[in-house]
Amino acid sequence: MIAVATGLRCKGAGRRSASLSLCAVLMLAAAAPPALAEDRRVPATHPEIELSFAPLVKRVAPAVVNIYAKRIVRQAPSPLFDDPIFRRFFGEGMPQRERIQNSLGSGVIVRPEGFIVTAHHVIEGATEIKVALSDRREFDATLVSDDARTDLTVLRINAGQERLPYLELRDSDEVEVGDLVLAIGNPFGVGQTVTSGIVSALARTAIGNSDYSYFIQTDAAINPGNSGGALVTMDGRLLGINTAIYSRTGTSAGIGFAVPSNMVATVLQSALTGGRLVRAWLGAAGRSMTSELATSMHAARPAGVLIDSVYSGGPAERAGLKPGDIVTAVNGRDVDDMDALRFRIATQPLGGTAKLSVVRAGRETMVSLRLERAPEQPPRETTTLTGGTPLAGATVANMSPALAEEMSLPDTLRGVIVLELERGSPAARIGLRPGDMILAINGVETKSVGALKSRMSGPGGRWQIAIQRGDRVISVVIEG
Repeated sequence: MIAVATGLRCKGAGRRSASLSLCAVLMLAAAAPPALAEDRRVPATHPEIELSFAPLVKRVAPAVVNIYAKRIVRQAPSPLFDDPIFRRFFGEGMPQRERIQNSLGSGVIVRPEGFIVTAHHVIEGATEIKVALSDRREFDATLVSDDARTDLTVLRINAGQERLPYLELRDSDEVEVGDLVLAIGNPFGVGQTVTSGIVSALARTAIGNSDYSYFIQTDAAINPGNSGGALVTMDGRLLGINTAIYSRTGTSAGIGFAVPSNMVATVLQSALTGGRLVRAWLGAAGRSMTSELATSMHAARPAGVLIDSVYSGGPAERAGLKPGDIVTAVNGRDVDDMDALRFRIATQPLGGTAKLSVVRAGRETMVSLRLERAPEQPPRETTTLTGGTPLAGATVANMSPALAEEMSLPDTLRGVIVLELERGSPAARIGLRPGDMILAINGVETKSVGALKSRMSGPGGRWQIAIQRGDRVISVVIEG
């Protein structure tokens, strides 16, 4: 792709010879390799301020596409049927009507063969997906890979032998707060729109838009319809996929978020190789350091992740990580909370190693973590419970590190977890929820699906079910 600043053009350089000379210097600098971080500076002269993004936009905009998704939505014929009283008398099998719902978003061509990355929520539940290129040609899109946990989806269109315009991915760890960026998408369906801004913040977590909450924040205007579009750096490469905004009105308030290109690269690589997306597993759980924790542990500053538990036999334990350790960085990149630590591990390739900077008893050390997938042990044994018991209609499975990783739950969880519930089933009526852990039946522990089935096959009459929901343990009593 083009070097730094080759997308800029001098507008006022012809006014004076001095301006012309300065413009020539700037254009020569544009052909040079990317500047080091310490060479970055704000525009200092009038000709510099008048530099234009137009050449850069002409180069990158054709790689940004519009995405149209259709989905079938089922709803009650009247809002009255959503009332619990109506459901009580008419049951869960009330009549529903279907309607077609259209959604609009954006996408980015990332391979000339027609591979496109967009946001998962743009095409979620879609029965038909169409892609419109910048030259107004439309193609039916095929779903290649869909990862709700990162809010990323990979599509593909067939343009024959034509090599489509595409964007190369930038290393998202290279950028700094204050760097200029462009956001390109189709807000409100008005047509392709370009907005400019800066990188406002890095490593934003707890945004809640995906399980791997680790975003680039920008003040470039992002609005509905921009989702799945491109956040582009000044060298014409893809820095991130626009995915969310913070707003009280639903329109841009100058706070937008993009999934970093390093996570995009992980999802894309899995899609290109045709395999299931499997991320590296840490095998430990922790929490953010606070001022109180730092003071009590005599830490120099409240930074890093305090390890609370380590999975027995997992990669963290084999690396020598222990409860009480403070992980401050992965491969030299700072981590301030568990989301950041999980992101850093998840974007590393399987089979390699990661260097973790650790503070232990006030001393800094380094450990090597083997990057491997979470084990499927014990086997899931996914089962839908039936019969005349209070748990009938619940789909359950044995918890394993692999399942915990998929569901973004602590690795240390053991036992039987509820995955799904049939609508209107006995299990749904007693208030069971997906994600609940079934701990015991009538005071006897249920450590596996087999043990749970055995307990539920006994005589009925009175059932006392112990459920763990988050940090709480709930006891449900059902009289026969």
